[in-house]
Amino acid sequence: MATGTRGRGGSGAPRAPALRGGGLRLVEEYDALYSRFRPDSGVTRLASDGGSLALPPHGAELGRLLRTLYEQTDGGVSPLIGDRLADAGYDAGYSFTRSAPPSPARRWDRMLTWTDDGVHLSEPAVLDVGAAGKGQLVDLVLEFLMARGHQEVLVDAGGDMRRAGGGSITVALEHPYDPTSAVGTVQLGSGALCASASNRRAWGDGLHHVLDARTGRTVDTVVATWVLAEDAMTADGLCTALFLADPAVLAGTFAFDYVLIHSDGRARYSTPLAGALFT
Repeated sequence: MATGTRGRGGSGAPRAPALRGGGLRLVEEYDALYSRFRPDSGVTRLASDGGSLALPPHGAELGRLLRTLYEQTDGGVSPLIGDRLADAGYDAGYSFTRSAPPSPARRWDRMLTWTDDGVHLSEPAVLDVGAAGKGQLVDLVLEFLMARGHQEVLVDAGGDMRRAGGGSITVALEHPYDPTSAVGTVQLGSGALCASASNRRAWGDGLHHVLDARTGRTVDTVVATWVLAEDAMTADGLCTALFLADPAVLAGTFAFDYVLIHSDGRARYSTPLAGALFT
């Protein structure tokens, strides 16, 4: 998938070639805008030249969410983290070798303008929308399928999923240190479940993909988060934010349920998910 993971979408009905082709085009268009691993993408051009990048209408929704998360985490979640990820070795060439010491990401208000029409950088920088972008793509694929008459739909992009339809399904919460086991299960009805874990993209000596934009350092106090929310973009963004902000702070703005696991093994969760974890 565009965001570095495999994805699948199902509706319980036969899939015509045109439907599959349309879904793949949607993914390709998103990738062409936001992938920092593609030499021909929009964000790669911004990394080289700065300037402006026009975005489709859903770009405004992504920008508003990222700005809110930036403010709710006091700058900890930021699309300007891309340069620091590259410094840590998670670069376009997947070197997985640190090339510079940790340092804070550049400040949003200093150089980034995100409007309903697109983004503008006053100087070159590597944007990374991974905090919520994969979730938004899940939403877009689900909406694409539903607009074509499919009412029972499940889109799963490497554990970030959104479901539409009746009933519910049981989803296991993968153990952050053992991918063959689970720490619990949740019921997913009509809505989204997203997950983030620092072990999923890890390399070197304690390096992984969850960085605090205020310092450029990896977050080592939380190892895994899960969020249930109405849409996958919000759930995905909150999974990232829970590494950096207290759930009570985020709950003042967003409606969601969560489970998070600290590096010392302690679990924290919202009241509706009190029975989700195995004892």
